[in-house]
Order: sequence, then C-alpha cells, then structure tokens
Amino acid sequence: MQSSLKIAAVLAFVASTQANAHGLWTEERRGNIEVVYGHGAEDDAFKAEKIKGGWAYDVTGKMIPVTVQRLADHARLQPLRPPAVMAVELDNGPWSQTPDKRWINQNRTQVKDAIASTHSFKYSLAIYQEGAHLPRLGMLRLAIIPQSDPVKIGVGKELEVQVLVDGKPTADIELVGDYRSAPSEISGKTDKEGRARIKVRNEGLNIIAAQFTLPLPKGAPVDKQSLFSSLTFLGEPHHE
Repeated sequence: MQSSLKIAAVLAFVASTQANAHGLWTEERRGNIEVVYGHGAEDDAFKAEKIKGGWAYDVTGKMIPVTVQRLADHARLQPLRPPAVMAVELDNGPWSQTPDKRWINQNRTQVKDAIASTHSFKYSLAIYQEGAHLPRLGMLRLAIIPQSDPVKIGVGKELEVQVLVDGKPTADIELVGDYRSAPSEISGKTDKEGRARIKVRNEGLNIIAAQFTLPLPKGAPVDKQSLFSSLTFLGEPHHE
C-alpha cells in the first residue's frame, strides 16, 4: 500500500509540471528497453497508458513484433528479438493552465478560465546497430532522421540530420545535441531543407532532440499542438 501511495504521489507531482518541459527517449537497462520520460538528467514517472505505440525493425528495415509492457510508473518495450531500430510514441494529452499558473491534464473547455492550453505528443527514434536500414517512419509526426549511419560517425565528428514535420522537411527548428547533459544548449538549426549538422558528443548514449509547436484554429479544444522528438544512438560500439 505504501509503495502504491508513493507512486501515486510521484505521478501527481509530474502532472503538476508543464507537459512541454519533458522529452522522451529509450534506454537499455538491465537487458530491457525502457521508455524514459524526463528533462535532462531527470527521469520521471509517467502513466504507461500514454504510450500509444512501439515499433521495432531489424537491420534490413523489416518489422519485428513488439509488446508494450505497461508498468506502474513507466513503460517497457519488448521486441520479439533484438532490434536494429526502434520508435515509440507518447500522447501526453491536452494540458491547460489556470490563472494561478497550475497545469491540468485537460483541454481548455474542461478548465475554467484557462489562460493557455496545448496538446503534447512525444516521439523517439533509437538506432542500435551499424548498417541499419531506416523504414518509413510516418508514425513520427516530428522525426530527426540521420543522413548517414550515426553508429559509425564517431565522437567529435558531425552527423547530418534532417528534421521532418508530418513527413515534410522543416526549416528553423533548433536541435539540442546532448539532451541529457545540456537540455537547454542549442547545437544547430535546420536550413530550408530541414537539414543540420550536429556534433556527436558522447561515447555512450547520445540524445539529439527537437521541438515544434503547431498553432491550431481559434475554437479548437487547445491553442496548439506541441511536438517533441529525439534521436538516440551510441557514440562508440559496446566492447565486452
């Protein structure tokens, strides 16, 4: 009972923060692929039912069946066999801000006198193996697509990426090159073709991140949609 109460308290605290402040990525931990919801070094609890999909692929781009294990305070992805590529989507739902600056997980029609509202979606693309062929990733409304094999680039060298919003290259999107260690440090901005060059910073896990805001028409349940996306890969291959 005490453990359940503790989890509930953590989730309530997370729900009180602004939904846009958090990102999404995956990490391999103790042999499992864990979905991480956080900001920088923070790793917060979240409602596992918000994970709307997980997709895994082998090195040729062929889909691998994957199960989303929904745990008490986070989610775990369980592909049928080790993947070369994995993607995940989290629908964080609508959020509205009250006049006293609190954020509530409802749209503005449900929150009296809401002064701001947004619906946030978070995506992540992970590349685990050299030579992985990327499949079509239409499920990622905001996607950071590497233009060469990120596992082969090497620490200190630049990786060219292209940022797509709803499948279209998008200019002027700022990219964070090391979301875990420096989540506020901008490493580059996309050009008119949606491309940018980002330095690979870590021998371990690299998390490149981007955000995009899409205004919605007046009268919609929220003012805007907020999209977050990450690209993760290891800077150097594992050596036993």
